[in-house]
Amino acid sequence: MGYPKGNLVSRAIVKPGVYAVIPPEGRVINVLPYFEGFSTTILASPKYGASFVFYVSCVDVGARTAKTWCKEEEIESFVYFMDEEEPGEGELTVSIGGEEKTLSQGGYAYAPPGVGMDICNESGRKMRVLLYKQRYHRIEGYEARTVWGNMNEVEEKIYDGMENVFVQELLPTDMGFDMNFLTLSFEPAGSHPFVETHVQEHGAYVLSGQGVYMLDEDYVQVQKEDFIWFGPYAKQAVYATGRERLKYIYSKDFNRDPKI
Repeated sequence: MGYPKGNLVSRAIVKPGVYAVIPPEGRVINVLPYFEGFSTTILASPKYGASFVFYVSCVDVGARTAKTWCKEEEIESFVYFMDEEEPGEGELTVSIGGEEKTLSQGGYAYAPPGVGMDICNESGRKMRVLLYKQRYHRIEGYEARTVWGNMNEVEEKIYDGMENVFVQELLPTDMGFDMNFLTLSFEPAGSHPFVETHVQEHGAYVLSGQGVYMLDEDYVQVQKEDFIWFGPYAKQAVYATGRERLKYIYSKDFNRDPKI
């Protein structure tokens, strides 16, 4: 990387228990056991208050998990094939519970608690993936199940009656699932309909565009490649700025009564 060319500065903001914004500059690579050929940054973890772990990883040609990831009891997991180093026809091979599929760009997969997944890049192209894990909160009479999909095939729906904001739900919403992944897309000048304040927390990765996000008491500029963590009850709303859609993929916990 070499010597710095000026003063050391960063757009990163981390307020434990409240929110975090982590831009790509300044991220460091973590070594994860059994992830061979993966260069991974841990973006969210319980160390600053998140109830889940969220990663972004560069996956080399031939990279593989040498041991099933997230096979621990009651741990659920998710992978999203974000993009390739160069446009092409790369595929990510994912195996869940003995079922193997190849994901094209935009593809994703969910593994139920205790099942885990194996990941391999046999395509001959480097790529990037988002990874996610959290503890599953089981309720009587309901079970999660394996899900395969591709964001490019999921219908966009108008969000809350606003024709310049769109949502995609990537996972089922029945009671067997205690979390979901969604996308929100805002046309330039689009915004949330109101300032949200809720018990749910989110981990969000900005896929395109830029905006100004209200996070708790702060207004923060965000843009493509930024990661945002929203803590429970942190006030939140965004205005899309710039000339293209602001779009992000994000996690959401739901369908459960808080424990006391």
